[in-house]
Amino acid sequence: MNPTVLPPSVLMATTNERLLDDLLRLAAAASITPLVERDLHALRRSWHICPLVIVGDDLVAGLARTTPVRRTGVVLAGAGPGTDELYRHAFEVGAEAVFRLPVDEVALSGRLVDTLDGGVRSAVTLAFVGGCGGAGATTMAAAVALAGNRRGLRTMLIDGDPLGGGIELALGIERDPGQRWPELLNAAGRVSAAALRSALPTASGLPVLSWDRSDVTALPPETMRSVLNAAQCSNDLVVLDLPRRPDPAVEEAFVRATATLLVVPCDIRSLAAAKRLAGPLAEVAGDLRVIARETRRPAIPAAEAALHLSLPLATIVVDERDLPTAMDQGRFDPNPRGSLARAASTLLGLFAPVA
Repeated sequence: MNPTVLPPSVLMATTNERLLDDLLRLAAAASITPLVERDLHALRRSWHICPLVIVGDDLVAGLARTTPVRRTGVVLAGAGPGTDELYRHAFEVGAEAVFRLPVDEVALSGRLVDTLDGGVRSAVTLAFVGGCGGAGATTMAAAVALAGNRRGLRTMLIDGDPLGGGIELALGIERDPGQRWPELLNAAGRVSAAALRSALPTASGLPVLSWDRSDVTALPPETMRSVLNAAQCSNDLVVLDLPRRPDPAVEEAFVRATATLLVVPCDIRSLAAAKRLAGPLAEVAGDLRVIARETRRPAIPAAEAALHLSLPLATIVVDERDLPTAMDQGRFDPNPRGSLARAASTLLGLFAPVA
């Protein structure tokens, strides 16, 4: 009887022989025998065969023009500096990361090892960003993460805004032991998924990655990439609270998100600010939707606000009077029957339904 032949776990596609040699060397080091395709037609034919697809930067523009079916486990690889055009194509094909060789060899090797171990997961990743200052993105992100955790989803909450008020303060864990972003600044290679979860402070069992009181105000994109890879490999749901300002590390997070939720108060000034942000954000964020935040008597109906921004409406949240005081006191615990909890439930139903 012939032994069972297992299907390949990695597809490598490039016309660049030098790049292919580098990729094959990394695969050999990980004891992986990949499926190799050398043209766009063969890449499209083999698109769904392997858990991990590595597309050379020489093929990605042509692949993007074919509008491939979205799938998990797609990354780009190439030599030289990344360009805006390359990252746009990465978004268009649904790539989860861009690896520039030889700089990112360690990170790509880690991804190959994860594939061999069967450890590649694709957590639902929701990014929250405010359409204007004080929009309530942090509040919404924390509510969704806590709701997901309580539903039994393996969840992680990541604060990507060093200049924000700090999710830890709202959750009352700012004094708890555990690692914060500044301690991960040297993470340019593979970050252990299990170690990351166990190293973070928790709020009601929810691991939270946030900031300390140091002077660190920016992250290298390599650090964001490594940490997000670990988070996505070890969770069912990753929730990101991100700043509005453009930044390579923040763009890395937007590109990797399953969906980006733009939180916008329903008034004229807030909509004007959100309108300026929506265009650039749509260039890096895949599934971009609006969360309309209403007062008890909104100046503009939620549906009209979403229409003005030319974005789909994900859900509506109505201000809860006692919530700001509770957050200032580190007692963030939304009323299960309140608008915030209902909005969080709606989002989980859309993007992370429990089987």
